[in-house]
Amino acid sequence: MPATLREVAERAGVSVRTVSNVVNDFPQVAPETRARVQRALDELGYQPNAVARTLRRGRSGLIALVLPELDVPYFAELTRAVIEQAAAAGYTVVVDQTDGDPVRERELVMRGNRAAMFDGLIFNPLALGGADLRDRPSSTPVVLLGERVVQGGLDHIMIDNVGAAEVATRHLVELGRRRIAAIGDQSDESRRTGRLRTEGYQAALNAAGLEPLPELIRPTTYFHRADGAAAMADLLALPDPPDAVFCYNDLLALGALRTILSHGLRVPEDIALVGFDDIEDGRYSTPSLTTISPNKTQIAQHAVELLLRRLDGDTSPPAELPADYELIVRESTTGKH
Repeated sequence: MPATLREVAERAGVSVRTVSNVVNDFPQVAPETRARVQRALDELGYQPNAVARTLRRGRSGLIALVLPELDVPYFAELTRAVIEQAAAAGYTVVVDQTDGDPVRERELVMRGNRAAMFDGLIFNPLALGGADLRDRPSSTPVVLLGERVVQGGLDHIMIDNVGAAEVATRHLVELGRRRIAAIGDQSDESRRTGRLRTEGYQAALNAAGLEPLPELIRPTTYFHRADGAAAMADLLALPDPPDAVFCYNDLLALGALRTILSHGLRVPEDIALVGFDDIEDGRYSTPSLTTISPNKTQIAQHAVELLLRRLDGDTSPPAELPADYELIVRESTTGKH
């Protein structure tokens, strides 16, 4: 059985209150007494009750991470990074998904403080906008991820999707490709990422003196493998198919890769391919996938740090922090790993 505060107090010859003060690192304990209590704690192997401690501080010790789709590898890898960062700060992460459902998003974000079971929320919304979040009744700190919410009055970690898409498309241009397609455009206001990546794709083509052709921009409902495969089949059915494709995430690219190869074409010789997200699957595909790699560790670190600052009483204006990214060149564009 684990040692109790009373047993530690008896071993150290002090009151239970004094042991509690030492365990909770309160300053009002003489150095000699603190040292004696600490020896007793070590000798008896006392382990503090983390749940009780956080409750005494008025906290649960829990952070909620709410994402659109947990089975999308990018979000799964981001979840791991957030859990690691939170654990290092002594917090446990509770994970939930919304599928982009506005009712579910509103339920999680709009609940008042009495109904919240967590100290803070890291949230990647698809449906809710800035006005929704500004009007929420809860004062629970929230850090936003993704591109859906702009000027929401909350801390926000985002990727420069326009700039990253420009980098990806420019890479294809510099390889000598001239009929460059894009897979993943989305006109739905709730799916802002697709529109921003289209903007960057078009900007890179314009800078190279290439006209963005509507027939080469393929919208998708989702960023899943099946969507990429179907969009690629449409592109290959054109009288003049593309010689390169920028896919707005790696799952779309992996679906497109399957379609290209099943048509007897080669990657990158016939069609070069670039994805976005740098998920593990793309590193082990054949050929391996050139991709834009967002710094997921940095995103998680920024999100957790901002949330903990708010929990500690920081009232500075909301921060909007961009995350780093880089182009990872692999076999799908150069034939070389």
